[in-house]
Amino acid sequence: LCRGGLAERLCRLQNRERSAISFWRHQCISDDKIPSDKSGVLIVKILEIFEECTIQVAICQQLEQSPAMLSPEDAVINAEEPILKVLFTRETAVHLKSRPQDVIHIYPPWQKLLLQNADVPVIMNTYFSQKVLLSEHSEAREKTYGLTKMLIKKNIISLAQTFRLDDLDDKLHRESSDNQVPCAPQTHNNGDSKQHPSALSAVNDSLLEMVESQGAVGWREVQVRVVIQRVYCLPAREGYRSHTQGSKALGATLVANADPPSVRLCLLVQDAYGMFSEVQLQSLSSTDDIERYCRSWEGKSCCLAGMKILQRTTRGRALGLFSLIDSLWPPVVPVKVPGQSQDSEMMTTNLPPPSFCYILTVQSGEIHVEVDEEEQISNLYQPPAVHGLNEILRSDGCNERCSFWAQVLYRRLQSKQSIPIDQREMLLFVTDSTLQNVVLGIPKVVAVSVTASCVLSMEITEALSAGSRLVFFKDALWGNGRIICVERTVLLLQKPLLCSAAGADLSELTGPVRLDELDSTTQANSICALRGTVVGVNESTAFSWPTCNRCGNGKLELYPQDRELLYCNQCSEVVTTPVLKMQLEVFLSCPSRSQSTVKVKVWHEISMALFALLTMLLFLQTYEVQSVLGKEVGLLNCYVHSVTSHPNCVALEEIVLL
Repeated sequence: LCRGGLAERLCRLQNRERSAISFWRHQCISDDKIPSDKSGVLIVKILEIFEECTIQVAICQQLEQSPAMLSPEDAVINAEEPILKVLFTRETAVHLKSRPQDVIHIYPPWQKLLLQNADVPVIMNTYFSQKVLLSEHSEAREKTYGLTKMLIKKNIISLAQTFRLDDLDDKLHRESSDNQVPCAPQTHNNGDSKQHPSALSAVNDSLLEMVESQGAVGWREVQVRVVIQRVYCLPAREGYRSHTQGSKALGATLVANADPPSVRLCLLVQDAYGMFSEVQLQSLSSTDDIERYCRSWEGKSCCLAGMKILQRTTRGRALGLFSLIDSLWPPVVPVKVPGQSQDSEMMTTNLPPPSFCYILTVQSGEIHVEVDEEEQISNLYQPPAVHGLNEILRSDGCNERCSFWAQVLYRRLQSKQSIPIDQREMLLFVTDSTLQNVVLGIPKVVAVSVTASCVLSMEITEALSAGSRLVFFKDALWGNGRIICVERTVLLLQKPLLCSAAGADLSELTGPVRLDELDSTTQANSICALRGTVVGVNESTAFSWPTCNRCGNGKLELYPQDRELLYCNQCSEVVTTPVLKMQLEVFLSCPSRSQSTVKVKVWHEISMALFALLTMLLFLQTYEVQSVLGKEVGLLNCYVHSVTSHPNCVALEEIVLL
């Protein structure tokens, strides 16, 4: 908002107004009585209630007084007392929960509006209103009514009638029982929706209109038609519990009444006006379901119902969410403009990107999401734009979303042992044909950082443990020379059915993978190829140890029943064929970094029978260090731990690519 402008002043006024109303209601509840000051108080008895344009209209009889012990039923209507039309906002109506025969005290500053050609005055500004319960009988009646639903007549006023247009549609004037909706929340079974056609009869195409008209308490009367732009999982918040959902919601893959789930299925949806909203659904029983939902739901239109507002967020509060929204802006087709004619020539795409977004969640016992998987892809859907890694690295974007198809060569977990494995950051070193075929200026392998907030399916985790795989990175974050997988980034083993390649070279690798050789541009936390001459050995760090040939456990113990055998606690079995691992630190002289001390931690593993273990240990003890000095080292694949200038040293570790 412009500083000092009308919008900012109005916003401040509305905030002060809301605060004053909340404080007044809190004071009334705390005092547990009606305010003693009766000056200017308007006392009315409700005769009839209906709703019009989201405003609750009450036809009331004005009362001169409300005696302390007089029940609302005993307040006899006097024909001489005036009839008033009292307007209550949706929030005030929800607070009062008023019904016919209720007595309401309306405190200043209420206002009376006299309309031309109308005999009934209109009472407005009724924010400071309180329902009067003056007897035990009325309190018991209130508790009884609170358990039942009440139908309020809803007058639908068309724009044609408002502006007195000639082509009036008679159907819009009809008031039928279908327009009567419950004024209080009602719980019903999954199959009860068919018994209440009015609850889901209206379908709207504007998220903002639904939020403004239905409020934060939930959408129980209408549906909103939107397009699913993205499907992803988010880590579940602490204390989150899944709810029982409708039969049409998500099927059997969603868990109900379970322990706190680890992930939630989420949808990023967009309406016909271009507005976005994130819908947080129930928990998934398996993260492997995410790929199925991506393939069957993305790009399809769906109807949302039974939603409630969890949060209204802005760019400053949710940079990750808005970086994803920005990647989908502007829309691929013209969108509607609120307040303008919706003819095709009046639609425009020359609109600023959204500045806020509503986070929605489901309500228990409602139909949540209806997706027609057989429906064609919506024209509003924007599939991920797939680029080659070469193109991504050359772009100057900052915190922009990118999608690419790459071969994973090596993965490395964060080295902090105090952090649980499932919460550690992981580095994936990837390449593609656009990097392997480049000559100079661009690295042949790039590191992709996978944060703990990026939800990985079990299928992806197992595939990366088994070997090198082609992985599709959807909506990763690129900026400041790094590619990061954060919240709302999805990793898939299969390329989506719909994606825009934009002319990028996405051919698979055919020959052997090449790494960049160690040189002056090599940075820490990267991988490279190394060649040089051995000039020294750190004998104090040389050691060897046996490991389990099944799980790789390096902490084997002597078997209690037979002290000549080794035992693995993780496998709970005797290890008859251990794998001997040997580690040695050597110093190399490398022509590519002649001024640096290059220290490499090399290790080897040898599978052997138990009887050969002692022989190998004896061999290591008599191994002459001088025999390796001056030996040429071929191309070793190494991970760069650190690069320092004082002293000028490069620390590396030999690795094995997937």
